Order: sequence, then C-alpha cells, then structure tokens
Amino acid sequence: MAKKPSVKRGKRGVDERSNNWPLEQRPGFLIRRLHQIHVALFQERCSEFDVTPLQYSLLSALAVRGTADQTTLAADVALDRTTTTGALKRLQARRFIERAVRPEDRRARACRLTAAGAMLLSKMEAAARAAHHDTLASLGKAEQKRLVKLMQRVVAANSASA
Repeated sequence: MAKKPSVKRGKRGVDERSNNWPLEQRPGFLIRRLHQIHVALFQERCSEFDVTPLQYSLLSALAVRGTADQTTLAADVALDRTTTTGALKRLQARRFIERAVRPEDRRARACRLTAAGAMLLSKMEAAARAAHHDTLASLGKAEQKRLVKLMQRVVAANSASA
C-alpha cells in the first residue's frame, strides 16, 4: 500500500499546498456574506424610509458633527470622496441635507442636516438599530460585544492601509 503524502497544514488546519480552503473558512468571504446579510436586514427594517445604509451613515455622521465638508464625511464613513459625494447629492435632492460652497475654499462643500433630514434620522433610528441587532441576534450578548470589539480591533489595525 502506497504511503499517503503528508499535508502541510497551517495554524488553522488549512491545507496550504492546495486550493482546498473552503469558502466558509475564509474571513473575506464571511465578511462579505455578513455585509450582505446586514444590508438585507437593514433594507427589510428600513424600507419605508428609502435610505441606504451608506446614506444612513452619512446622516448619522452629520448629526454628530453638525456641519462637515465632504472630505471629512468620506473619512467618517470610510469611503472614497466620489462615492460619498454621490450619496450626499442624492440626500440633497431629497432635501435631507444642505451642501453649500465654502467661501474660504470654493472647491469644498459644507454639509449639514436639514430639519427634514434630522426628522428622518429620528424616525428611522429604532428600525436601523433593530437591523443592527438582527444582524447579531444569533449570538448571545457577551458574544455580540466580543464580536464588535474584535471587528473594531481589525478595523483599527488596518485603517492606515485602507
């Protein structure tokens, strides 16, 4: 009987010499699936408001900051300025925010919530929180806290590179 070649396994038990790495063990795959799941839950809970998770994040950032330029908001939500600007324009078209050219820098725009934007944010807060809760509902309270802390740690450790 021929001897079966040994398989070199890494720390996580993955065969490092082949492509035998199941998707359900890959962090990137799991993170993408978790994002898809959260977006679906957010849309389900918040559909009546017709706001995307990105738009909700921008409204939330403006609620904290009061007024902010588009570059600052892009950094707050960890997206490029072009994508952020597009989302802000859509919010402006719906009169949820105001964007004004800054006198000291004609290329920059100062953004702030309108009364309608603040009211929308207030109305949708419970539904948005429920979507976040639903995303982690299969975990116990301690597991939820631990997962959030671990995600925060990974994000903080990689913020300079992304």
